[in-house]
Amino acid sequence: MPAERDREGRNDITGRAPRIRLDQPLAPRRRLLPEYDPEAFGRMSERIARFLGTGRFIVWMTVTIIAWVGWNVFAPTHLRFDQYPFIFLTLALSLQASYAAPLILLAQNRQDDRDRVNLEQDRAQNERSISDTEYLSREVAALRIGLGEVATRDWIRSELEDLVRQLDDRLPPPLHSAPPGRGDPHED
Repeated sequence: MPAERDREGRNDITGRAPRIRLDQPLAPRRRLLPEYDPEAFGRMSERIARFLGTGRFIVWMTVTIIAWVGWNVFAPTHLRFDQYPFIFLTLALSLQASYAAPLILLAQNRQDDRDRVNLEQDRAQNERSISDTEYLSREVAALRIGLGEVATRDWIRSELEDLVRQLDDRLPPPLHSAPPGRGDPHED
């Protein structure tokens, strides 16, 4: 029969905490702060930063500010929600800027990280290309050295021409040779 446990999880009999089982996963701990996905948050901040850097944002912000000021200047007094010094508008713009700046910095940091990874990949690719080029250069040099010992068509042709000249010099002239330009003597 298993021993009874009190509220803190201790055994009633021994008063010690129960042994931790290593073959089972621990129960998840409660967290005080809410959990979030940093990648999803980063992607969202990049989308916001991209939007903040567009002409569309500038146009919408300008239209909003003109409508805000126009409403609070020309609307009936009892419908105005932000009087002339436009303190609430200033607060709203300051709040927007205070959130926009960190989001833009976060997006820039993520872009820097991507650029760093791309740079490292490019550097590794360049090193592989240089290594391949050096290998091919050594192979071409070895082939050139090897071809230096191989008879080429031009070399064989020149050697054969030299042999033909030497044979022509050693052979006696033919006995009956036709005068130049008269055709072959064996045609008769």
